[in-house]
Order: sequence, then structure tokens, then C-alpha cells
Amino acid sequence: MHREGMTVGGADGTKAAGTAGTPGHTPVECGADPAETGEASGTGDIPSGRKATVATGGTGGSAAPDIPNIADTPDTPGTSDTGDGGGGGAWDGGTPVPGAGGDAVAAARADRARRPVVAALMLGMGLAAIDGTIVATAVPQIVGDLGGFAVFSWLFSGYLLAVTVTLPVYGKLSDTFGRKPVLVAGIVLFLAGSLLCATAWNMAALIAFRVVQGLGGGALQGTVQTIAADLYPLKERPKIQAKLSTVWATSSVAGPALGGLLATYADWRWIFLVNLPVGAVALWLVVRHLHEPARPRPATRPRVDWAGALTVFATGALLLTALVQGGVAWPWLSAPSLTLLGASGALAALTVVVERRAAEPVIPGWVWRRRPIASVNLALGAMGLLMVAPTVFLPTYAQSVLGLGPVAAGLVLSVMTLSWPVAAALSDRVYNRVGFRNTAITGMGAALLALLAFPLLPFPGAAWQPALLMLLLGAALGLFQLPLIVGVQSTVGWSERGTTTASVLFCRQVGQSLGAALFGAVANATLASRLAGAPMPGLPGDLDGVSRALQSPGALPSAATDYLRRAVATATDHVFVGAAAAAVLALLVLLVMAPRRFPVLDDGTRGRPDGT
Repeated sequence: MHREGMTVGGADGTKAAGTAGTPGHTPVECGADPAETGEASGTGDIPSGRKATVATGGTGGSAAPDIPNIADTPDTPGTSDTGDGGGGGAWDGGTPVPGAGGDAVAAARADRARRPVVAALMLGMGLAAIDGTIVATAVPQIVGDLGGFAVFSWLFSGYLLAVTVTLPVYGKLSDTFGRKPVLVAGIVLFLAGSLLCATAWNMAALIAFRVVQGLGGGALQGTVQTIAADLYPLKERPKIQAKLSTVWATSSVAGPALGGLLATYADWRWIFLVNLPVGAVALWLVVRHLHEPARPRPATRPRVDWAGALTVFATGALLLTALVQGGVAWPWLSAPSLTLLGASGALAALTVVVERRAAEPVIPGWVWRRRPIASVNLALGAMGLLMVAPTVFLPTYAQSVLGLGPVAAGLVLSVMTLSWPVAAALSDRVYNRVGFRNTAITGMGAALLALLAFPLLPFPGAAWQPALLMLLLGAALGLFQLPLIVGVQSTVGWSERGTTTASVLFCRQVGQSLGAALFGAVANATLASRLAGAPMPGLPGDLDGVSRALQSPGALPSAATDYLRRAVATATDHVFVGAAAAAVLALLVLLVMAPRRFPVLDDGTRGRPDGT
């Protein structure tokens, strides 16, 4: 039985061999109850020591194949690719049980063939990650050159909006037309936006061009994650996900430093120009080495749900604008906030109506009807919510309370990016034994303890104390996030993986936006309460004003400085308590909604989750 797979490298790629499946074979139950999970069949989320015979997908005729391999040559008689780099047979807790026709040489050649594509994915992920932070340290130079201080925050908000609201659209397009055209279009859009940003003549133009960058960044983020799942079978996905996590972490940490250096010693426009050679290399690698198989021609021409895409885009744009600008550009209970929130609610209702009537909706109803996908979406949304506490408020705490400089404050946070990819890379050793759900519960439980420990730190304390908590938090979240992403991607076939991945990333992004708005309100409310009873007059009234005052030594009497530092410490403690509440929400979602065993599909299962 021949199974199509994504090819990379050239046409001389070698297919890994394994035992051929039997059409119509019935899977052995491995704890995944179809009635409980909403899935038709699968191998299940398999603990160590329990063997499962993989299910085959019938005799073909599917809309699109799953993509377990990276090389495609004619099958030799009596063999079929297993999707795991060689060795067919049963899967026992993540360890392949050797079958007939295992070929380590073919697996090694296949691995070498996909390396250029992996390099392209890492470059693309690096572009998307670094662009979210590299601009921050160059804002003074940009504002000094172009003006527009009152609206410069839209340099970040506009990019974030474009990335977030386009994720579902790109996910659906990649499932309909293939990954390669979407990724190529995303890289081209991102590079075009970068070039336009470098030529911006005023702040309005720069903001508009940042939105163009974001339109490309949305395609990069979602499609890179989807292709990574296509190229690697279940047991190898932690490796590629750990690589992508490492790239993301390194780029996020290096972004501010690189932006500062370019703005100081060159020109701020080079912040965008440096994307061009990196993106060009990624584009060349994708065009040259990523080859998707020819899929069966559908009976009807694929229809793009442009009405749904427009309503999704408009709903997300209005909602995120309300969340990002509320309490900053205008008060929460002001007319702009209420208008934006009301309009986004009305558009959300319209989106539901449009998507129900669409033949190929951008956000299909099954994304929320299937318990594995819906639970992961909500759990990752809660994670995005709690991530705001360390990423947004910890640097302010480190500078205002601990008295550290910007670089040292960044290092306190950066230790989290060291432990995260390490824990992610090792997570398969845990979930192969106890399952995706239990691994994620363990990780979020540890994250909850780290978040609750933060308010117990002494005042003012030493820098190593929050740094140690961030090290533990990073490891915990690495153990939480990656098993859920790998698990949910493994419950769907190729034709649904792009939409599923995009929905997860979309919910995480919305969670971050909601967290920034919610915890910003918590911090400012705490400060306002503390400052209202201040024993001395003339103190700043919000978090930004307090931070600026504390960064100017001698500007305030020592008693006022100490009072402000304690107020910032209290506000940060309250934010971390709120983040702990978000962690509890994630745990409840996993305990109540997530199935005990994810219905994992065989890497060769075709098209729909029922294998047909």
C-alpha cells in the first residue's frame, strides 16, 4: 500500500520502510473512548507498557493525506512507510517495536533530506519571534526621527493585531491549498513589510507597514508549526518543537539587544533591513527543498470563505483593539471602549451565523465540538493569560523594586527561556508514560506553585530569588505547552492540522492580549489604592509614572522612594496572584474537559480523524 508523503530535498529522497498495513484493520482500544473524546477512532494516548496496533485508513479516497514522511519514492514490494523513520509494527509507550523491513540507512538519508526544510522553519520562526521585541529598544530613535509619540504604541499593537486575527485564516488556507504556498506568501509579505518599514517617512506610514509585516508574521507562526508536525511523526515531534522553542526564546531575548545596538551604532531602519537576507535564505530553502505531494483532485473546486475571513478579521481587530488600548489610550468605561467591545460582540454573533452557512468555514464548528481541541484551545488561552505576569511586569519589578538596570532585569526574565525548551525537549519521556493530559497537568501544577511563591519573596530581596522562580516556571510551562500542542496535532489528519494548529495559537494570542488588559488594570488599581493613602504628597499616579520616578535617583526623598517600591512590589504580587488564578483555570479545563487519553491517529491515517 503506497502512502503519499511530503517530500523535501530532491526527487531522489529515500522512503523509510516498514510493515504494510492491512485495509480495514480494527484498532485495539487504548483508553481513548470515542464517545468521550468525540473522535471516531485512533490509537489513543498510550502509557508505557501497553501496546497498540495502529489503525489503517481504509483504501484511500481521502481529501488529503496525512504527512508522516519527508521522502517519496516508489514502494518496494511488501513494504510501506511507517512514518517514524523506519521500523513498522506496534507502538509501545513511544518505543517503536521493530517490524519487517526496518532500514536505518534509509531513515538516516530521510533525516538528512529534511534538514534544509527544518533550517527554513527555524529561520522563519526566528523572524517572527525577533520582530516582536527588536523594535522596543529603538523607540526613542524612531520617535525622534519620525515624531508621533502619542501613537507609537501602535507599532506593537498593529503588528500583534495583524498576526493574531490572520492565524485562523492562514490555517484554513493551508489545509485547503497546501502549506507551501501559504508559507511562501507569508515570507514574501513579511519581507515586503520589512522593506516598506525601512523606507517609512512618518509614524503613520511605519504603523501601516508594521501591519503588513504582521500579515506575513501570522502566516509564518501558524504554518511553521503545522509543517513541523507534518514532517515529523509523533515520537519525533518533541525534537523539532524543542528546536522551534529554542529559536523563539533566543530570538525574543536577543531582539532588544540587537535593536538597541542597531539604533545606537547604525540607524533604526536597519532593524527592518536585517530581515531581508535572513528571510531570503528561508524563502530559497522552502522553494527549493519543500515539495508537497500531488493530492487527489477534489470533485468540486475548493471555495474560500472570504465572508467568514472578513468577519473573523474584523471581530478580532475590534476586540484586540479594545483590549490593547483600553485603560491606556482611554478609560475602560469610556465611549471608545464600550463601542469597540459592543461592536466586537455584534460581529462575533455575525461570524457565527456566517460560518454556520459557509461550505468551508474559516473556523469550523468541529474546532469547538471536539473535546481534545476545545480543551487545548482554552488551556493555551489560560497560559497566554498568565504569561503576561512574568513577561510584562517582572522587568518593571526588577528595575523598580530590586534596583537593577535594564540589561540585568532582562536577564532575570531570560532564565525562563533557558529552561523552557529543555523541559519541552524532555517532555516526551513523561507523556509517553503518563499521557499528554497528565503531563500537562503536572506542568501547570508546578507553574501554579512557582506563581504562588512569588508574593512570598522578601522585600526587597535579591535578584537570584525571582530568577530561580522564573527558571522553575519556564520548565513547568515547557512541560505543559508542548505535550498539548503535539497531542492535539496528533488527533487530526493532514487536511485539518493547519486549522487545528492555528486555533491553538490564536487562543494563546488572545489570552495574552486579555491578560495585558486585565493585569494592567489590576496593577494600576493596586497602585491607586496604595498611593491614595500615601503619607507624602506629589507621588505619581500610575505604574508608568512610578517606574520613571524610581529610575531617576535623587528625584524623590528616600521615604517616598521606599514607599513607591513597596507599592510596586504589592502591585506585582497581585498580578502574580491573578496569574496563579489563570493557572487554576487551565488545570480545571484539563481536569473537566480534556479526555483522559487523546485519540492519537496513526501517522499514516488519511484525511479525516476516522481514517477514511
